[in-house]
Amino acid sequence: MLRTTLTAALLAATTLAAQAQALPDRIKTAGKLVIATQPNYPPIAFKDPATNQLSGFDIELGEAIGKELGVKVEWQETAFAQMLPSIQTGRVDMAMAGMSDLPARREQVDFVDYMVSGAQFYTVTAFKDQIKTPDDLCGKSVGASRSTNWPVQIGEWSQANCVAKGKPAITVVGTEGSVDARTQIKTQRLQGAVQGSETMGHFQKLEPNTYIPLGKPFTMTLVGIPVAKTAEGTQLRDAVKAALDKLQANGGYDALIAKYGLVDNPLKPISINKGE
Repeated sequence: MLRTTLTAALLAATTLAAQAQALPDRIKTAGKLVIATQPNYPPIAFKDPATNQLSGFDIELGEAIGKELGVKVEWQETAFAQMLPSIQTGRVDMAMAGMSDLPARREQVDFVDYMVSGAQFYTVTAFKDQIKTPDDLCGKSVGASRSTNWPVQIGEWSQANCVAKGKPAITVVGTEGSVDARTQIKTQRLQGAVQGSETMGHFQKLEPNTYIPLGKPFTMTLVGIPVAKTAEGTQLRDAVKAALDKLQANGGYDALIAKYGLVDNPLKPISINKGE
């Protein structure tokens, strides 16, 4: 029995060492992975109202990645617009904040893609009799966070589905963030808004009888973890992908998907730089 226990312990230590070996030397030596996040995007990343602790799918997934790689995770709250510069300057190693893997962003960083998202139109109950489908948004004011590519996508949708059919265009409003968009639509300054499909269920539960999704998501985007486009970054990228592959194989990834109600959002297999 003792020999079996010793063998198991040695195997576990060997596995942990192999996982740590995949990391860049600097991160192995530090014993930690510094990850930027912005906790304003529930259920992906947010502060638990009861404890003020970081919570969400990305937070738990990031901790699980760190465990697989044999290092601690240090979270650094960072403005979304500063995440890529922070990666490029080495202030953080990577970011987990529901960031879309877009070709323009890949000029600066590489992405490990781990989730599917989509731009989701929605309205509020005050407009339920006037606005029942996305087509009813033609001629209306529709808002979305200006730090995302949603305002551009709304405009493209409007050209194809409103203007091209002889209907008035959507007035696209860039907001300070998704929280601002929800505030403006609840106060009826906007008639519609857009946010990631992965967040819709959370807010419907948080504020019952308030938000009404309109149709299905009108885009499909891959959400990824950005890392630096350097030799060290490439090594980290591949280590993170390997950790996520293992989490998908052992069920840890699926458990988090279920916990946060993201049944329409898993990405399998994990990919690198596949966003469009």
